[in-house]
Amino acid sequence: MHDPYDSERPLNLRCACGQPHAPQDHPQVAVASPEAQTRAFMEAALVKAIFPRDAERRLFLRAVGRRTAMAAIASLVPLGTLHALAQEARAPEKRDLKVGFIGITCATPLLMAEPLGHYRDQGLQVQLVRTAGWGMIRDKVLQREHDASHFLSPMPIAMSLGLGSAASPTSVATIQNVNGQAITLARKHIGRREPRSWKGFKLGVPFEYSMHNFLLRYYLAENGVNPDSDVQIVVVPPPQMVAQLKDGAIDGFLGPDPFNQRAVYDGVGFIHILSKDIWDGHPCCAFGVSDAFIAQHPNSFAALFRAVIGASFIASVSTDRAQIAKLIATPALLNQPEEVVAQVLTGQFPDGLGNTRSVPDRALFDPVPWQGMAVWMLTQMKRWGYIKGDVNYSQIAEQVFMLTDAKRQMAAAGWRAPEGTSRRIRVMGRVFDPARAEEYARSFPINKVAV
Repeated sequence: MHDPYDSERPLNLRCACGQPHAPQDHPQVAVASPEAQTRAFMEAALVKAIFPRDAERRLFLRAVGRRTAMAAIASLVPLGTLHALAQEARAPEKRDLKVGFIGITCATPLLMAEPLGHYRDQGLQVQLVRTAGWGMIRDKVLQREHDASHFLSPMPIAMSLGLGSAASPTSVATIQNVNGQAITLARKHIGRREPRSWKGFKLGVPFEYSMHNFLLRYYLAENGVNPDSDVQIVVVPPPQMVAQLKDGAIDGFLGPDPFNQRAVYDGVGFIHILSKDIWDGHPCCAFGVSDAFIAQHPNSFAALFRAVIGASFIASVSTDRAQIAKLIATPALLNQPEEVVAQVLTGQFPDGLGNTRSVPDRALFDPVPWQGMAVWMLTQMKRWGYIKGDVNYSQIAEQVFMLTDAKRQMAAAGWRAPEGTSRRIRVMGRVFDPARAEEYARSFPINKVAV
């Protein structure tokens, strides 16, 4: 397989923070330690830990500049155990690992880590196991058949609370992607773009505890459609979404890519709205493990973490998204036409309505597990009756999303930890305040919260 790092062609980069400026223009990250020598040592150690191979490390440093390397890193990784990343790696307790995934572009960092050699570089032999659906993903982790997994970001919350399965404490180590979903409708509904006209529709989502379900419900309710009585929302495994749309089993879906784009490619559907137009910057999928695995195999977890976060860097800063598409479209990974995957990742795509659109941030890869995101998910679980009774929103978010631990580890490593627990969240024009979660959950005219 062609290794993109063997080429002399420079890696095309944009700023990892997602803002429209060059990486070298990203604001510097302040360092807590007053000793410049210690700072330089920690920077070098951290970069080396994340990029073990010399060629890859040189490309990264040449692309962003040594002066701003740490700023670029800190803008991407205020999470996980940075202190452990900057230290000499200890031998994994368990080298042969099975990691489950669903064949969607949300899993890009997890998948890229294999052809780029990141797992091997960390002393791991990882078997990526493509899995048919999210229920099976959950069950494989619960039964310890998979050591770690690609998850929908609300799934570890549900698993920890015992929603839909026996309670099993599970943590979100990183967010795999933000944005990257869409509402896709069958072509026969091109004349029914107004959601109020969808009453009676059957709409697919990939899993009950998914951002897809919560975003679709939010979108419908804001347009005056009750998702529990006016439409039927059904669970459809992502690989079956296009076929069911073609067969007329569903009228549309809010699903992951590349299946929205595949529906356009196959001529059976059109993209009604991108999920980023509902909540720009919303999380979707995550990389997670059971708390038991972290306790029993801390070095293996740290090695996995380093491998995935290194791939997240490449996915986040590279503008050569066509090359990424080539890496992950293969039969062993996504098993999709490279053209379809490239349209998703580059954001240059036909929408099935006769338009060719340019949306560079259609899919982004920001790994920070902000706890405010988890609180928003919990409000929607409460709003739609998945959680009954009182909810300690902040406590659950802290237990499942690993940001609190990350901030402690950053401080121990000598860096200024990121402030707060949430970035600004605005969903369909409405700002969400995590400190007023219960009030938010009860504030909607359409909800199932017991008053």
